[in-house]
Amino acid sequence: MSSHRLAHALMFVAPAMFATNMLVARATAEVFPPVALAFWRWTATTLLMALLLRGALWTSRDVARAEWRSLLALGAIGMGVCGAFVYLGAHTTSATNLGLIYAAAPVLIVLLGRALFGEILRVPQALGIALSLAGVLVVVLRGSLDTLLGLRFAIGDIWAFGGAVGWAVYTVLLRHWPSRLGFNLRFTWIAAGGVAALAPFAVAEAFLAGPPPATAASAGWIALLATIASVGAYQTYGLVQRGLGTARAGLILYLIPLYTAGLAALFLGERFALHHAIGAALVLPGIFLATRRAE
Repeated sequence: MSSHRLAHALMFVAPAMFATNMLVARATAEVFPPVALAFWRWTATTLLMALLLRGALWTSRDVARAEWRSLLALGAIGMGVCGAFVYLGAHTTSATNLGLIYAAAPVLIVLLGRALFGEILRVPQALGIALSLAGVLVVVLRGSLDTLLGLRFAIGDIWAFGGAVGWAVYTVLLRHWPSRLGFNLRFTWIAAGGVAALAPFAVAEAFLAGPPPATAASAGWIALLATIASVGAYQTYGLVQRGLGTARAGLILYLIPLYTAGLAALFLGERFALHHAIGAALVLPGIFLATRRAE
């Protein structure tokens, strides 16, 4: 199979891999402490990537040492904030909500690029931002103004939105902070930075709420996150980018919340409600408009 045809096929596989994170977050919400889940996910991811890269990771250590501040900061935001906030949110909101709220991240990326680095914001992008944020608001409010008037938000939705903001910050900084490391090496060192940033919070959580259960099921959840939602999703997305270009690879963003909702209904018994449909109808076209200046 040619790389082009493979990339086309993987376009429909990658969203399922990314959606796995939302499903596991919800499925383990009652049994696995959220910070510990993020910590062990990225620990396993770092070890797996180190095994795959082997000697290349060791020879890049001097570059990583020179860039340690940015690698640690990116890890704290991308693996710490984004990772733990999703798992915290999953305690009080659905996987479907997590997927739709996270769909706002590309829109937030456009806003932050404008605010922090003066990137041009055109009228169609502004319209897309308004549509997407309106869609997220519909999801958070459950389609009811009474929720807004009574300030009865699900705390999980707030955590999820905080995670989406964190992902947007991570993505913008990743794009604008220079690095001499290649894609996989930089990803691995950032993941290691995330582990370092999460470690003290994981220890504190263990003292306050108890450690995660040391069971085969727990190990299985971590392995699933590390292999599918982390290494598999990122590597697959990279193959799609190389085969189809960044612009067309970005279409995956539209499919992730839809895959999440479908898989959550299939495996977790969640109901796709009217406010989810309305939110998706606003968010997805909004992402298209906000990001259509793709390279």
